[in-house]
Parts: sequence; structure tokens; C-alpha cells
Amino acid sequence: MPTALITGIAGQDGLYLTELLLEKGYRIVGTEPDFSLRNNSRIRHLIDKIVFVQDDLLNQERIEKLFGDYQPDEVYNFAANSFRADSFQQPILSTAVLAVGVLRILEAIRKITPKARFFQASSSEIYGIPVDVPQTETTPFRPRSPYGVSKVYGHLMTATYRESYGLYACSGILFNHESPRRSPEFVTRKITLAAAKIKLGLAKELRLGNLDPRRDWGFAGDYVRAMWLMLQQPQPDDYVLATGETHSVRDLCEEAFSHVGLDYREHVVQETENFRSPEIAQLVGNPAKAHRVLGWKREVSFRDLVRRMVDADLEALRTERSS
Repeated sequence: MPTALITGIAGQDGLYLTELLLEKGYRIVGTEPDFSLRNNSRIRHLIDKIVFVQDDLLNQERIEKLFGDYQPDEVYNFAANSFRADSFQQPILSTAVLAVGVLRILEAIRKITPKARFFQASSSEIYGIPVDVPQTETTPFRPRSPYGVSKVYGHLMTATYRESYGLYACSGILFNHESPRRSPEFVTRKITLAAAKIKLGLAKELRLGNLDPRRDWGFAGDYVRAMWLMLQQPQPDDYVLATGETHSVRDLCEEAFSHVGLDYREHVVQETENFRSPEIAQLVGNPAKAHRVLGWKREVSFRDLVRRMVDADLEALRTERSS
């Protein structure tokens, strides 16, 4: 039974990956800095099936003890403040977790479990204002936020430990991936939740900023499958994980509201003061390498993704109302 260590296990990626690896017979050790997350409804169904450890990436001795105690065969690092805007408010903390935290994990692997295989959750935000469209594994990095800069550090340090120390270390350059488990702070979930609330008469409008930005949106459940495949290859490497297509925030609104028989134009109010700045330029990934080497392709379309999210929000709201 292989052991997988998953940091940030209570996030959407950690949850989907845990379910996938349990099906494959793994023992799962999951970490979160807040132990109360064990009682979170999203992870409660997994608590009896995993080893849940309270930890963070700020203490090297505790990280090395964790590796010594559980001797993981595979390590998946999702520990992050994944909301880009927050990194402007807490740049030092974001850097400590997103950048130096990756180094701490890599150093623990090098010293304690050098045969372990490591996956780093990199991000399309490393491209910032990209020079290439679509972006590939060789597109230059031009990050424009503390989050993006920190992700570049983690990405490059992963490559450094692979090339200098011979570790099996990979980065998946993750473009936007969503699911019903996405936090409501993200625009995708904000929209699907609002559509469900308005449909049920629990709200009347949704206030948003700019509806024109386009994103490469995929389903998180598809992406964790690619992450696992990356660690099963003969040689470690980095891969863009994306759909290769973009949709606007307006497209997302139209799809979500029309799914419940509503016209988004009657309920979405644009507020110019909420337009995000600086706006990221066209981010769309080219997943050709992942298709060719890993044999991976996304299975859930943009339309199906949005509908899944709306349906899940409707069900949750109805359950909450009837309880």
C-alpha cells in the first residue's frame, strides 16, 4: 500500500485527489494548519479513511518529523492561500507558504525520503502578462502579483531539486480549475451560488465587476487525475494542465443562469469600482504535452462544469432550507 502525503488536503484539489487515491488503494496522510477543518462538511466523509495531521509549512523540524513518521512514497503540495487577491494583502505570509514552504518540503524529501515523488501545484499566474498565447511549458514567466511571484519560486525550486539533487519532482502548471467544492470567494462559485439563490427566491441580484475577462476553466476532478499520472511516469517533468479554450465571465453568467431558466442580464449588476486591477492578460494553456506524454484529456466540458456547480448549489440550499 503506497503512502501519499497531501498538504492542503481540505481544498478542492486535495479532496478530489484523496478520493482518487483511496480508490487506487493508497494510504493517505493529509495536512492542514487548522485542525478544526476535520469537522468541515466537505471533508467529513473522508476523516475515517485518512490520517489527518495538523501542520503548516513554517516549521522545518515539524515538516521533517512528519516525513520521518509517515515515510510517504508520493507527496502532493496544495498548501496555499490560493486566492490571488489575498496575496496583495498578506504578501509576506503568502511568500512564506507558497515559496519557502515548497523549499521546506523539498529539503525534507532530500534529507528524509529521497525516493519519494513530489508534485508541486504551480499556477498559470506565473505567466502574468504572457508573451505567448497559448502558454506552454516553455513560455517565459512574467508574474504580476505576490501570489504569482511566489509560485514562480516554488516552480523553479522544484526544477532545481530535480536537476541538482536527482529528486523525482514535478510541477503541474494549473490553469483555472473549478468544482462544486470551490470556495465562494472565487468568481465561478460566486456566480453559480447566486444563480441558485435567485432561482430559489433567496436573493435578487448579483454584483460583479468586469464581465469581459476570459479564463481557461476546467474541472478539478479531471486535473487531479493528471497530477497522479505525472508521478507515474519513468522520468519527472513539468506539464501544463489546461483545457486549451477560454470563456468569459459573461459566458459563465449566461450558462449558470440559463441552466435554471433565468436571464443573467436581469440579475447581474456591474460595479465599475469592483473591476480588478491589474487585469491579467489572456491566459490559456496548451495541454498538448500532457495529452501526448500522459495520455490525459479533460472529460468535463465548460458547460457541464457550470451546470454541475449550479446543481450542487441548488441541492445544498434546498437541504439547508429544509433542515
